[in-house]
Formats: sequence, C-alpha cells, structure tokens
Amino acid sequence: MTHNTQQRMAEKIAEIDRLCARARIMPVITIAREADILPLADALAAGGLTVLEITLRSEHGLTAIRRLREERPQLCVGAGTVLDLQMLAAAEAAGAQFIVTPGSTVELLQAGLQSPLPMLPGTSSASDIMLGYALGYRRFKLFPAEVCGGVAALKALGGPFGGVRFCPTGGINPDNLQRYMAQPNVMCVGGTWMFDSQWVKNGDWARIQQASADALQLLN
Repeated sequence: MTHNTQQRMAEKIAEIDRLCARARIMPVITIAREADILPLADALAAGGLTVLEITLRSEHGLTAIRRLREERPQLCVGAGTVLDLQMLAAAEAAGAQFIVTPGSTVELLQAGLQSPLPMLPGTSSASDIMLGYALGYRRFKLFPAEVCGGVAALKALGGPFGGVRFCPTGGINPDNLQRYMAQPNVMCVGGTWMFDSQWVKNGDWARIQQASADALQLLN
C-alpha cells in the first residue's frame, strides 16, 4: 500500500468514526414507496437519528439518496447493500456520503481504496476481517450480528483484532441495544426497529419519531 493510499484510508477511518459517533444508532432503510422518502427521513431526524443508511435493495434506493442529498442536506446519507462495482459507482453518482456492504469481496474492498467515500465492509467472521485488514480497513459492519454470535462474537473478536471497531447490524432491538453499545469495539449499531414497516405503510410518522427518540434515550 502506498503512503498516499495509507493516508487516504486513515482519513476515511476518521470520517467513519465521526459519522458513527454522530449516529449512535443508524437506521437501515429500504424504501418501498417513493412517497415515503422525505416523511420517513424527517420523522427519524426529528427523533434524533440523522445518519441514514439507504439500502439499494429496492428500486427507490438511489432515488432516495439523490433526493435526500438535495432536499435534506443536513442529514448524512449513505448507501447500503452495495454488492458489486456497478452498485458502488451508482451510489457514488447518486451522492452517497458513505458505503456499507453486507459482506466482503476482494474486488469491492480494493475498489473501496480508490473510492472517494469511506466504506464500511460487511463481515461475519475473522477471515472476512483479515481480508479487509490486509488492505488497511479497520472499521467493519458485523452482519448479521445476532446470527453470527452477537455480543459474544464481538467480545471474542476484540482479542485478536484490538484496533478494529464494528457497527453491528441484524437483530438489534431495544432489548439488546445497550449490551451491544457497551462493548468497547462497537462504535454504533444499525437497525430497523424504530420504523416498523406497518408504521411506514400507514404513514404513522409521529410513532416513528417517538420510537427513534426512545431508542436514543436508552443510550443516555
């Protein structure tokens, strides 16, 4: 790795640390209807959640990133479920401010080195972490967190990977949130519980705002 690449990676790690410190809880959002984009983001933000991961699992993902970047510039908006180089390029073009992947491939990890955006690669094992670690990555998304060992896995991984920190996502809820956030190698968590799909469908934005505020209250 060249000195310039190392320097860029150090800057990206610092940027991830800043956005995770701001987020604490990062909503992982799959948009089902374009009409939901702004009111859902506004409800989450009113509850205190201003760093949003918009997944590319639906046809509205890129549209949501573009619109939020244009119309809600005070929010920090990243792209999630980035699976390949085409999706990475599309997310960059849409204005995403960070990239999250559910898993790690050498191709994506190497592309992340060249990307102007910080990337949070997905990992579910020590081998995944080592793949990214060799390229300079020190911040990862642990996914699916509960399925791949949860808090116990984070404690175990903290031994060999002392300088690595995680954003666990997948199975996080109000019952286990505090246990995750108490781990020294956890910088924030990702989740969906604060905007139940039925609430979104019904346009129950006040309930989503309250659930978001309640979630953050658990961390105080």
